[in-house]
Amino acid sequence: MPKVEHLVYGDRKVFTVSAFNRGIGLHLGRLPPLWVEGEITELRRNDAWANVFVTLKDPKTGATLNVTIGRRSYDRLELDLSEGETVHVAGRAEIYEQKAELGLRATTIERIGLGGHLLALEQLKRKLAAEGLFAAERKRRLPRVPRAVGILTGADAAARGDLVATIGARFPATKVVVREARVQGKGAAAAIVSALDELAAHPEVDVVVLARGGGSFEDLLPFSEETVVRAVAASRVPVVSAVGHEQDTPLCDLAADARAATPTAAGALVVPDLVELASVLTGARRRLGLAVRAQLERDRGRLTRQGERLRSAPRLVLERRRAALDRSGARLQTLSPLATLSRGYAIVRAGGDALRSVAEAQTGDRLDIQLAAGSLTARVDEVRP
Repeated sequence: MPKVEHLVYGDRKVFTVSAFNRGIGLHLGRLPPLWVEGEITELRRNDAWANVFVTLKDPKTGATLNVTIGRRSYDRLELDLSEGETVHVAGRAEIYEQKAELGLRATTIERIGLGGHLLALEQLKRKLAAEGLFAAERKRRLPRVPRAVGILTGADAAARGDLVATIGARFPATKVVVREARVQGKGAAAAIVSALDELAAHPEVDVVVLARGGGSFEDLLPFSEETVVRAVAASRVPVVSAVGHEQDTPLCDLAADARAATPTAAGALVVPDLVELASVLTGARRRLGLAVRAQLERDRGRLTRQGERLRSAPRLVLERRRAALDRSGARLQTLSPLATLSRGYAIVRAGGDALRSVAEAQTGDRLDIQLAAGSLTARVDEVRP
């Protein structure tokens, strides 16, 4: 075993912090490998890291242990572990010398089955999903400008304060109705359902926010109770879930109409930003004014063109009519008997009727002959067929 160097001050042997930690590590390294059972409360893996970091928790006492395992060794196990599962971990005790943090260097991990709570939640999740409670098509749109926002929270002043402050800063006209309820431990589920029903029945509340700060897996269990999930899905008004941290997913998140990672984010979801809204309205007013002026210009131009057409229309009509009359006159002139007479022809009448054949005249008949200029009277001396 390597020797840990020390300093000598008279009759004292003094170890530096680093030497002390290194010595503890050397002693821990002499311990035999062992198995540890615990519930996963945190698992961090990244392709860029050499190790996977796991936090194990004793569900009875709350004691925790940091576990490190090589990423490739972990990937070869193909466990696809998630938080809440109970596992057996084999490894050796070690100490992180820089901070004197005790941990376990794992060689393998074995799943020993889902914890009781997690198994029950998975079964409930599948059951409610099959009923359509988590379906995207049943989720409602949040009101654009709610009259009042209902806030269901526990004795969590921070979550309530963040929500109230965010709503007040973004849209002061919206009222806030707060109902405190027991949110963890025995009776929490019934208290949550009762407070939610009360807020949903409020005549001015248009949306409800479930707000609770972070907590352990067990602390958040009431928000996964079947009665709570069904109450969220059946709420008269839309519900926003802001329960736990971003990585927490209680079943009420799946049934809610929207989910927010934090109370501040929930406040931004349920009310518009007054400054932003005023800016949008100003822009819309400006665009509307421009559109109205452009429409007026188009209408004015159209009316001007129509006026010009109306003023010129009578002249155009007269011109077209005059041209038509000229064409008709020319055709009539062409077809007129006078035009024919002017070319040297004559019209011969007997008894007032124009002669078309010699058979219509007899010797001795008196004839009237019309020429282009004047007329003559003649008598038939001879008829030649």
